[in-house]
Amino acid sequence: MVKKFPFFILTFFCAVPAFAAAPLVTDDAGPQGKGKYQLEVDYAGGVTKQYPGQQIASTLTYGVVDNVDVILSLPYNWHTIVWEGSSLTAYDKIGDTELEVKWRFFESKPAGLSFALKPEITFPSGNEAYGFGTGKISEGIMLIATEEWQHGAFHCNIGYNHNAFNMESDNETLQHNLLHASIAAGVGMTKNLRSVADVGIDTNTVTAYHANPVYILGGLIYSVTENLDLDIGVKGRLNNVAPPATVLAGLTTRF
Repeated sequence: MVKKFPFFILTFFCAVPAFAAAPLVTDDAGPQGKGKYQLEVDYAGGVTKQYPGQQIASTLTYGVVDNVDVILSLPYNWHTIVWEGSSLTAYDKIGDTELEVKWRFFESKPAGLSFALKPEITFPSGNEAYGFGTGKISEGIMLIATEEWQHGAFHCNIGYNHNAFNMESDNETLQHNLLHASIAAGVGMTKNLRSVADVGIDTNTVTAYHANPVYILGGLIYSVTENLDLDIGVKGRLNNVAPPATVLAGLTTRF
């Protein structure tokens, strides 16, 4: 029974933030700086019976040099499989571990413009039989652009991922090559409060579905101190192949 339904889990979790500045999906081009750390703990949860999955992801970022970060993230997922309106069973497992490197290769401070590349590799630490991973190493790369101005910033991401699958059923039903495109903006409302918005499109993870999910996201980031942020957001869909609603919350600390 388990092996028939992993794509439901993947369809949900392809829609949660992936190590950007929470609660955004779209990443920014800014690195942490040499010798600096950042720790993010982010929650995402579906609010409908069709997509009841939840995830907590812990992400640690370290600035190797001023323009290069190394990022390590490990998600913990739990999910109730729903089929034809009935809950079949529930699972909770760690997902696949992701290692990224963000390299800001261009910066113009007078123009407020910067570009970064972020290659990534995903290691099979999750259990693919329960839909919490692929069972093989996968790779990807993201091109990031950021434009900053006095009261906010604008970000654009274009990315590619190649997924390899250990299970034959996944190889037959799930996409190996995934594209992502998104834009986001953040605007300072007060000294400590920012509003953010994000919209993007991803390749559908399921080969049988030809339409690609399009999402929209809105949220707030509150800076408790210079080095501690709290965030909250809601992610919805702009077409019927994307999960209808996801609640996002988290905290970010820098040291």
